[in-house]
Amino acid sequence: MKIVVIGGTGRIGSRLVARLKGLGHEAIPAAPETGVNTLTGEGLAEALAGAQVVVDLANSPSFADDAAMAFFQTAGRNLLAAEEAAGVKHHVALSIVGADRLPASGYLRAKVAQEDLIKASPVPYSLIRSTQFLPFIGGIIDSAVVDGQVRLSPALMQPIHPDDVVAELVAVAPGEPLNRTIEIGGPEALPITAFAEAYLSAKSDTRRVIADPAAPYFGAVLEERSLIPGPGARLGTITLADWLRESIPAD
Repeated sequence: MKIVVIGGTGRIGSRLVARLKGLGHEAIPAAPETGVNTLTGEGLAEALAGAQVVVDLANSPSFADDAAMAFFQTAGRNLLAAEEAAGVKHHVALSIVGADRLPASGYLRAKVAQEDLIKASPVPYSLIRSTQFLPFIGGIIDSAVVDGQVRLSPALMQPIHPDDVVAELVAVAPGEPLNRTIEIGGPEALPITAFAEAYLSAKSDTRRVIADPAAPYFGAVLEERSLIPGPGARLGTITLADWLRESIPAD
């Protein structure tokens, strides 16, 4: 199959392209640096010519409310229109578990708007909502620092390894469109505070983590299960401890 991966040069996209090529597919990494821009439409028609599948992994360069909404709506409309014109048979998009449960977050509202565009399009689709990626913990911690302390919600999180995300994308993309949403997550749910403490400890970082139920998570206050998938989710196998051993070398 010819499978075009929008955002195919990023953390997930580059791994996905490599895996698909290894399985014998013609996997095309599409991104501004390869001459494809979903915001302007540049290069889309050429990249999608003859493609059976498009996997959309593009992300807004800004988490600001208006900027994220403008990105996902403009890029989504351009991409879906180009797919329809090219006769693409399967649109696969990666979204976020809990996006519809946290309307206070402008970024998550923008992801829901992207999902709505996909569902309204005539192009058959599969939507994959993922929990947070394990490597994002550094950014989550940095966003929560107040007066040198890390103030985080004790709500549950079920972080997933990028390799497990790619495995699910590889399983879905070449198949028949699901025309529905599935959820994927890591193998273990734990409080965000415990996640952060394990990461900081592994890095010998002495900053204190404070559990604060009112602490915002990218603009939203969390309930205990806001960020974890529901029953029937497809779960990866790589744990937090596995990832810490892989990513933070021992002294």
